[in-house]
Amino acid sequence: MNFIRKFIPSLSALLHLRLLFSVFLLPVFLFALSQATDIRLFDAILTFVIWHLLVYPASNGYNSYFDKDEGSIALIEKPPAVDKSLYYFSLLLDAIALVLTFFVGWILFWAVLIYGVISKMYSHPRFRFKKYPIISFLIVFIFQGAFIYWSTYASIGNFSFFEDWDFNFILAGLISSCLIGATYPLTQIYQHAEDLKRGDTTLSIVLGIRGSFYFSAILFLLSGILVYFYWESVGLSDYFWLFLFISSPVLVLFIKWFYAVYKDPAEANFKNMSRMTLISSIMMLIYFGILAFT
Repeated sequence: MNFIRKFIPSLSALLHLRLLFSVFLLPVFLFALSQATDIRLFDAILTFVIWHLLVYPASNGYNSYFDKDEGSIALIEKPPAVDKSLYYFSLLLDAIALVLTFFVGWILFWAVLIYGVISKMYSHPRFRFKKYPIISFLIVFIFQGAFIYWSTYASIGNFSFFEDWDFNFILAGLISSCLIGATYPLTQIYQHAEDLKRGDTTLSIVLGIRGSFYFSAILFLLSGILVYFYWESVGLSDYFWLFLFISSPVLVLFIKWFYAVYKDPAEANFKNMSRMTLISSIMMLIYFGILAFT
């Protein structure tokens, strides 16, 4: 009975799973869903459940357990103290996710296993990839972007892992990574002191507050260029113009926030970061949702 109790999450543990954060990562799944051919509905639903209701929350929880943040973290302004149930429940979610992959296929199994291992090395004190600015960025850039797109696409539709790696397939993965990477330093911009206290030198710390904005602007511009070439290559350029239209509120908010931060660095705070993340996520959900369901 005591063994079972270890896996029962406390309210604090459930909050640290940050389920809403999984919604923010949903555009990559929707992009893969919109481009996959001969979609198997059962596999698509189960793949969604595995990534967004199990793997991502498990990763968030595991990361929070070892970070033990006292200041604001993504989506939680005043995080409660973590307890051991968060650690065990995160591992349980990962285990359930791996079991469920057997109903989808071996590609998803290996994808979930690799993602789970890398995400744990990201935060575990023995490895703590999070404290290395370039490594931590590349992990998020690759494994929350292209890696998720490619493994999801391959798991839910008609795809040969050894034959179907064409230009558009690779390009779509890069688009996913660039969109994820564009927001990454901005999510760290308000917590430099907290990260330095733990010994984590994040990309945003290396770039500085203004440099983080410049870096994000460059990656978002690159995303737009790649989106243009992607839709041009398949003869659907209207989707590029739709991307520009829907993402325009994000650009306006980004410029306004950068202007405010340029005048007063104190504007690089949790409230403004959360608003930026929320608006950009909503706009990308709308765009990729249109692609997936129309």
